[in-house]
Amino acid sequence: MQSKKSTAAGAKPAQRVIKKYPNRRLYDTETSTYITLAEVKQLVMDSELFVVRDAKTNEDLTRSILLQIILEEEAGGTPMFSEAALGNLIRFYGHAAQGFMGTYLEKNVQAFTDIQAKLTEQSKTVTPEVWAQFMNLQNPMMQGMMGNYVEQSKTMFDKMQEQMTSWIVPVKR
Repeated sequence: MQSKKSTAAGAKPAQRVIKKYPNRRLYDTETSTYITLAEVKQLVMDSELFVVRDAKTNEDLTRSILLQIILEEEAGGTPMFSEAALGNLIRFYGHAAQGFMGTYLEKNVQAFTDIQAKLTEQSKTVTPEVWAQFMNLQNPMMQGMMGNYVEQSKTMFDKMQEQMTSWIVPVKR
């Protein structure tokens, strides 16, 4: 996980270590306390730098814990992913484009996060009246923006797929 915490010039930020024990408990070595999955989620929300390690084997379990948080979020409220989207993601496992898809999703989520951060920063200078007007227009505007974004993303993916296809030379036997 990346951190927003500042460090001395050139110094690498200290990585918080959370140990996972066989009894499924998580132990935060920085605070010397057991923590819950909700508290790990808060570390993510706070952009804290951390790693989750198996207490016996020292295996990195960070991805597993992050996936567990996503699973709980998906099950507990309004899901972010539709069944169709999850099915499509699953179909990419074992596919030649699996590595590309991970990078593609990561960059798109980062781009969306950057846009959201800019909107948040700009909204700090907006008056309540202007903000109310914006919120009334937001849903159609956001749908239009997302539609354009998805279309551009699809076009980029199609072009990349065409390039990949052109690189593949048919093998003659």
